[in-house]
Amino acid sequence: MGAQAVPPYVGSSEVHNFPPAEPTNRFPELFPSNVGYAGPTPTGAEPAVVATAPSWPMHTGAPHLVVPGRLGKASHDHGDEVENKGDLKKSKGKGGKNRKFNMLEKWGNLSPWYSIERGGFGVDSSPGTPDTCRITGLHFVHRHGARYPTEWTRYGGPANLASKLHSTTKGWTGSGQLDFLNDWTYKLGAERLTPFGRQQLFDLGVTMRMKYGFLLQNFTDSNTIPVFRTESQDRMLASAMNFALGFFGWPYDGQYQQSITIEADGFNNTLSPYKTCPNAGDNDKADRGIWYVRRWADIYLKDARERLADEIKGFDLTVEDVYTMQQMCSYETVAIGYSKFCELFTEEEWEGFNYALDLHFWYGSAFGSPVARVQGIGWIQELVARLTHTPIAVHNSSTNSTLDDNSVTFPLDQSLYVDATHEVVVLNIITALNLTGFAEQGPLPYTHIMKDRAFRSSEIAPFATNIQLQLLECTSVPGPQIRIIINDGVAPLTGINGCPEQQDGMCPLETFIEAMRENIKNTDWNWDCHGDWTVPEGTQWNTTTGDPPKRN
Repeated sequence: MGAQAVPPYVGSSEVHNFPPAEPTNRFPELFPSNVGYAGPTPTGAEPAVVATAPSWPMHTGAPHLVVPGRLGKASHDHGDEVENKGDLKKSKGKGGKNRKFNMLEKWGNLSPWYSIERGGFGVDSSPGTPDTCRITGLHFVHRHGARYPTEWTRYGGPANLASKLHSTTKGWTGSGQLDFLNDWTYKLGAERLTPFGRQQLFDLGVTMRMKYGFLLQNFTDSNTIPVFRTESQDRMLASAMNFALGFFGWPYDGQYQQSITIEADGFNNTLSPYKTCPNAGDNDKADRGIWYVRRWADIYLKDARERLADEIKGFDLTVEDVYTMQQMCSYETVAIGYSKFCELFTEEEWEGFNYALDLHFWYGSAFGSPVARVQGIGWIQELVARLTHTPIAVHNSSTNSTLDDNSVTFPLDQSLYVDATHEVVVLNIITALNLTGFAEQGPLPYTHIMKDRAFRSSEIAPFATNIQLQLLECTSVPGPQIRIIINDGVAPLTGINGCPEQQDGMCPLETFIEAMRENIKNTDWNWDCHGDWTVPEGTQWNTTTGDPPKRN
């Protein structure tokens, strides 16, 4: 390709519109969904892996995705030959343990979810039922599955890079590692689930039925069916439906009821609390992470920008463009199965990308955000109502009184609850729960990677991330207990007021409830969401509790 002429397909979008709007061979009357003659259909006992199996089934990798067999090379080396299937090469993990480098685990919130190894969060216990205990209930929260990029971004954004490549009028040529760009087209949609994302939630539904299916007996005994919750955004609803298909099987009609709350401005919704929290929509107050990401990207991608700039003539390649190429790798992989962009970067640069997303979510949605706690506190109010079987007394947060005060749409007597939400809300909830084990090291620096940090977005907020709040009764400890498991890793509850340092991460339920009530009491929705407070840019002000500056 000549340097002065760019073919029209370079950097342009490639779209496959399926299904066709009016297929000529569609005759639904000739293809009924049920013709009878189903044969015998006796049911068996419900599975209960969490109670009966000697070990916990770990979730590893993503069998439908392919990562490169060779990582990118820095200017001083010749690249690293690596194993395929995501297990790339040895590196030091937390606690000094040798772990294989897995690119799929280096994409922050864009990583597919994977099981955290035993002790990964500091509690040396299996997520299975502790000895002497039995599980009596489960409160389950999960994120949607892998999606296409969102249409809005303040830094990076695959669509922005594609548009820039396409709109460069003077012409450009890729060579070397960037030779593939000469024929590359942009193939990503926006917002909705990818095929792999659908599979993630179906699989998640299957594994939760295998682990906790026995809890459904409680519904049979009470002649009721479960109520699961999601919200109206396309990927959220699709995730909930795919989870239900995995959990209940087809047809799931009559086996449960799906509550679909509205995600839109003006609608109270604990699964999208930012819609009624104006300060959460104020970028200068809420999205502090971008300031840190920009500065960290200038550091960790300096060599990569210089290296790649030599291989694209006629194009002004910025650090933001290079960062976006890393985003493109993760998004293309979960959308179309493989991405040439993944081959461009070294192991160290992928570690840098992972840390960039940690910075983004620490300061934008978790313990470093001044509106993290207040956005999560509405779900905490609902949790306390469910745990105490008592309606919410005062709706002073993102709770929805119309739905939450109705015992049909918001039941308080179930042994199984399932809520689907976004990763930012999952992080809001973790912050509002006071799981301070993820905040022990304090604010994350942007000048270097904090190696032994507990806060890693790929571990606690990846695609299809999930939190299990197990309710237990044990003969070894008095009274009902609760513990929290995030992506199969048992989380320490010692940051929750009164919770002991128990070997299996358990806390007396009454102690936990009182601590949550205290968290609710100490959170001021009006001030945090509507108050006229400001925070200076960058490192001049910090929080490690997810709170804004206090009232004068």
